[in-house]
Amino acid sequence: MPRRDDLNKILVIGSGPIVIGQAAEFDYAGTQACQALKEEGYYVILVNSNPATIMTDTAIADKVYIEPLTVEFLEKVIRLEKPDGLLATLGGQTGLNLAVQLAEQGVLEREQVQLLGTRIEAIKQAEDRELFRQLMNEIGEPIPNSTIVHSSEEAEQFVKTVGFPVIVRPAYTLGGTGGGIAHDLDSLREIVSSGLKYSPVNQCLIEQSIAGFKEVEYEVIRDGAGTCITVCNMENVDPVGIHTGDSIVVAPSQTLTDREHQMLRSSALKIISALQIEGGCNVQFALDPNSSQYYVIEVNPRVSRSSALASKATGYPIAKMAAKIAVGYQLTELKNPVTGQTMASFEPALDYVVTKIPRWPFDKFASANRKLGTQMKSTGEVMAIGRTLEESLLKAVRSLEIGAYHLELEHLRSLSAEQLEKKCKQADDERLFAIAEAFRRDIDVEMVFRWTQIDPFFLHKIKGLVQFESTLQRMPFDTALLRKAKQLGFTDRKIAQLWQSTEEAVREYRVKEGIKPVYKMVDTCAAQFEADTPYYYSTYEVENEARVTSSKKIVVLGSGPIRIGQGIEFDYSSVHAVWAIKEAGYEAIIINNNPETVSTDFNTSDKLYFEPLYIEDVLNVIEQEQPVGVIVQFGGQTAINLTEGLTKAGVPILGTDLEQIDNAENREKFERLLNRLNIPQPPGQTVTSVEEAVKVCHTLGFPVLVRPSYVLGGRAMEIVYNEQELLTYMEQAVKVSPDHPVLIDRYLFGKELEVDAISDGENVLIPGIMEHIERAGVHSGDSIAVYPPQTLSEEIKKKVVEMTTQLARGLKMKGLLNIQFVLHEGQIYVLEVNPRASRTVPFLSKVTGIPMANVATKVILGASLPHLGYEGGYWPEEKLVSVKVPVFSFAKLRRVDIHLGPEMKSTGEVMGRDVNLEKALYKGFLAAGMNIPAQGTVLFTIADKDKKEAVRLAQRFHRLGFHLLATSGTAVHLQQNQLPVTKVNKVNEGSPDILDLIRQGHVSFIINTLTKGKAPERDGFRIRREAVENGVVVVTSLDTAAAMLDVLESISFTALPMPTQNLTHGKGVTPVYAHQ
Repeated sequence: MPRRDDLNKILVIGSGPIVIGQAAEFDYAGTQACQALKEEGYYVILVNSNPATIMTDTAIADKVYIEPLTVEFLEKVIRLEKPDGLLATLGGQTGLNLAVQLAEQGVLEREQVQLLGTRIEAIKQAEDRELFRQLMNEIGEPIPNSTIVHSSEEAEQFVKTVGFPVIVRPAYTLGGTGGGIAHDLDSLREIVSSGLKYSPVNQCLIEQSIAGFKEVEYEVIRDGAGTCITVCNMENVDPVGIHTGDSIVVAPSQTLTDREHQMLRSSALKIISALQIEGGCNVQFALDPNSSQYYVIEVNPRVSRSSALASKATGYPIAKMAAKIAVGYQLTELKNPVTGQTMASFEPALDYVVTKIPRWPFDKFASANRKLGTQMKSTGEVMAIGRTLEESLLKAVRSLEIGAYHLELEHLRSLSAEQLEKKCKQADDERLFAIAEAFRRDIDVEMVFRWTQIDPFFLHKIKGLVQFESTLQRMPFDTALLRKAKQLGFTDRKIAQLWQSTEEAVREYRVKEGIKPVYKMVDTCAAQFEADTPYYYSTYEVENEARVTSSKKIVVLGSGPIRIGQGIEFDYSSVHAVWAIKEAGYEAIIINNNPETVSTDFNTSDKLYFEPLYIEDVLNVIEQEQPVGVIVQFGGQTAINLTEGLTKAGVPILGTDLEQIDNAENREKFERLLNRLNIPQPPGQTVTSVEEAVKVCHTLGFPVLVRPSYVLGGRAMEIVYNEQELLTYMEQAVKVSPDHPVLIDRYLFGKELEVDAISDGENVLIPGIMEHIERAGVHSGDSIAVYPPQTLSEEIKKKVVEMTTQLARGLKMKGLLNIQFVLHEGQIYVLEVNPRASRTVPFLSKVTGIPMANVATKVILGASLPHLGYEGGYWPEEKLVSVKVPVFSFAKLRRVDIHLGPEMKSTGEVMGRDVNLEKALYKGFLAAGMNIPAQGTVLFTIADKDKKEAVRLAQRFHRLGFHLLATSGTAVHLQQNQLPVTKVNKVNEGSPDILDLIRQGHVSFIINTLTKGKAPERDGFRIRREAVENGVVVVTSLDTAAAMLDVLESISFTALPMPTQNLTHGKGVTPVYAHQ
């Protein structure tokens, strides 16, 4: 059946902010869907709340709404636009849940909107645990012994019959939120109560544990005529018990027999046929390694997290095909656009191995619980392709951006035998490295298998790599061994270390012996057909499939895995850069290793090299392609950190070059420049030892801001209030040395301002100034940013523009730069300059209408700003107010303190835009998932330094009709100011205490500031964590609380008594209109 002509307008629901469990994969899927529908001539309307992504770029859909993803706002858009159809199966769990709500509340029927793709009944059958169980029993597919519960008591009844351990899976949640494995009654009660709170339908599945089974995923696709194929089957290296998003995954599966593969494939196709899925679908299986007995774990009736990986791993664009199926096409009518030769009904075949390793945020959260379970914790992932499992695994390891260039981590060497055993038994983010360490200590495969339950096939492969290290070490500069090492994925740096030589010497010898990588095409069909895909991976074989053209080329370095401090915003800039390069008539080449994003889509650049962003791999591509130059500005700190190696190798850096980057990032050079330009900055110094740090702090005076130089997202940045805290910081957060200097600045209390600018070396364009709601001291990525600024005088704005222009010219910037200022006692100081695209580029581009990354790229390629139609100076401010509100994933990260400070903690962001600040903030808070109750109870627990300020906030809450609760010290202070407040017990002051009140739902809102510095007052920490586990909004900055009050006051009416009539004091007062 060809495309449906009865449809004209189609509404696509996006996936909202990037959080753990729902990241950039859905942005990629949504972008592909919008493009596919536009190709077919439909008018596409997109609603999403995330300003950071390419999906909400106006080039992607005909009309883009950046609004909160709630039924209320979607209904508004539906009434306004009157779409014929709604596509919701590409927006992750968020889009799916909204489609179900819109259908159930009668909105779709009332407005005559058809749900396209998978039917609502099928979505419910797969998502509702009870309906899913019924269907599996009907079609004879085995599922683990399980029950549906709505209370802890029901869960305890079930456990009496099956025993522990059990797996708890909440319904309709993303990334396993609120779930886990319970080993005893206490953990069962805790997990079930948390799971029921997070499930929008108050429902959990309790399942007999099959932990230890193999976990295998099938990514399948089906059309309306019933044709279905398997796009990709993937095997988790980790056994069942670890969320598949947190598992190391290989494709195609490596340990299944042909019989097992066919058995699971048949089951997956049978399930999607029974559900009558129309589009992409993901089926997860558990397979008993000893008996070939399998169970169906779950089915996602939508394009899933793994579908981005499966699309990039196979070269089969699942989301694009799913969108076309939704408008009536059959697989047999569609060509696979990647190969251009095969039909979409042709199952991909792979002649290479793909490895995905998750990227966890534990470098940011040293105190977090690193144990992995059924609740996802990773923020992003990397993918690598190789001819062998070993090559692909080692390429993935060096893509992770954790400082590892081989399968080893320095600090694991010092573990005792007991510690190493524990690290292998309890899965965490370093288990892969711990297994390699165990083999270096000659522990046998059988023992490691008993510890980990990981299939012996994978363990033998890891052991083989470790044994080969010894072989290499014994025979330096042996050509045959060097070739073998490169085929296994070893880096020149590791080989040099084993040969006690230098990386340069190894590279020279390798090139002399003709051992160079060749590039193979990801062709979807294992070379069975002619294919022409500009999508390559490197390997050490004979035939090179990458065709080098004679046109002028430019390489854009991507930003690697998504992590806190470096999110999807940099991918947005990379894509815009590629578009601009193509417009300028160059061939655009991308190097990146992140399978979740649009920059690694097959049709974004002219050529895509799916390679690690590691200097050796990048130089190999450059040698192959011989580009005019490389652009590093858009890949965040990842690309900037490669600049030195590239410059050393003689590769031209386009735009701001190494010297200028160093002038901005090297503390001493930057200070010299500021002195020359007469621009003030907070007083401070660079130190290289603990003694020096103490001395400097006493000279500057506490509080001070300390941070390591050259960092990403404020890692290990802290405000320190006294000497003891300074010593703790120096011990735990950084290892200070001449190689790793630490910067210490006087902490200036004031308003933080942020600017992104484009410079052509002479003209400097400032699209907008952003003002932060939270005062300086909260990382800019975690602050609420407001554009245009609401409280700055024209004089201050003028000063900011002047300083930005001076800095851009002084640093000889070419392209984008980002500057952060603090307004302290009427004076503006420069906090830092980033010589690259920043996190705020997408937000500012969208609200000002200036495509900043696009303009910057053209400037880098030689155009001047006036030539592009832009004069220098400050771009006229927009009338509408826009706010960028951060979004956090604290519910997934146990033991992480949610208090906001100079180190970034947010994983994503949303935008609110309206006619005034209050309305924009309301939308922002709503989109960020912060349900601000219009009435209820506010709990105050405030540090002494903030009590005076907190009184004003408490008075405003009281006027709005909220009940006030406070801990003893704060309560006394509020009572002294005539406020009715109920004192609550601190954690150890008897029952019911503050934590009981939060658990029982008696608190709607918490305002809590830190007692001193960072030393976690255990009470405050426990209050903040308890609130997160129970879904209560906690605010740790009084500025954020004041902004929320502004919103509440603007949406609620106050009840005020009439003034009493004044009969005594009016004598002798002249009426206003007298004597006229």
